[in-house]
Amino acid sequence: MRRTLPLLVTATLLFAACSGSDDNASDADTELAPNPDKPEVEIPDEIPTELQVTVIEEGTGPAAEAGDTVVVNYVGVRTRDGVEFDNSYDPRAPDMPASAFPVVIGQGRVIPGWDEGLVGVQASSRIQLDIPSDLAYGATGSGALIGPDEALTFVIDVLAVVSPSNPDDAPTEPGVETTSSIDEITTVDLIEGTGDVVDAGQTVIFNFVIYRGDNGALLANTWGSDASPYPLTDGQFPVLLEGIPGMKVGGRRAITFPPVYPEFGFGPEGSPTEGLPADTPVIIVVDLLGVYGDPEG
Repeated sequence: MRRTLPLLVTATLLFAACSGSDDNASDADTELAPNPDKPEVEIPDEIPTELQVTVIEEGTGPAAEAGDTVVVNYVGVRTRDGVEFDNSYDPRAPDMPASAFPVVIGQGRVIPGWDEGLVGVQASSRIQLDIPSDLAYGATGSGALIGPDEALTFVIDVLAVVSPSNPDDAPTEPGVETTSSIDEITTVDLIEGTGDVVDAGQTVIFNFVIYRGDNGALLANTWGSDASPYPLTDGQFPVLLEGIPGMKVGGRRAITFPPVYPEFGFGPEGSPTEGLPADTPVIIVVDLLGVYGDPEG
């Protein structure tokens, strides 16, 4: 079922900034405990011959349309016997924790039953899709558990619905004063959002543009890419962990950080191959599209 979508945070520069993260924890003895939030799937009395969409829990907010990104958790079973073949709730391995699944509706990246069944869903809803074989994997099946002409049933939790962003709406300049000397992270809200406030530990969906901090030259831009979730958890991209909490959905924030700062900067060598000279501050302008999940604490 799962088809990998590119992560939103794809800029080489952002990865370079965090390449020195310290991770001494061993996952060898990590126990893969099941997720208590994983729902039970009640299979229908009859094998479906057409797509059946059942709303188990109502959601709120805009209804998803073709082209929107819908972030979901799901459990999938064979309709004929309830045997589970996939889910996004349970960890897959000690070094591969469970994660939600972003779907761009109507682009054929998932089975047709999903492309059709997710239209109209709302954030925070739970739905069940009973999918006939011709809208699933058809006569070919998929893998060892999904045979030919197999009907499938999914229970899906909708975490977020995000409309596609227009690249023309991307910021064209940092929006804050450039500087060649800075010794701490600073944040400035360029547009005040009107949605939910982000707390540490939640998962966000956003676009960003990276600029040189000394002269405002463009280094990287994710506008126009598929929106994908990014967890604000320890050990990943500390600049964003420090700079995004407190934003509101719909907002735009400029985060300026120094070249040398514990766990935050690119270091004195910069990233010359990406256009960032040594000892140069960086400005990341973040546009917050969505947020979900439980905050820390």
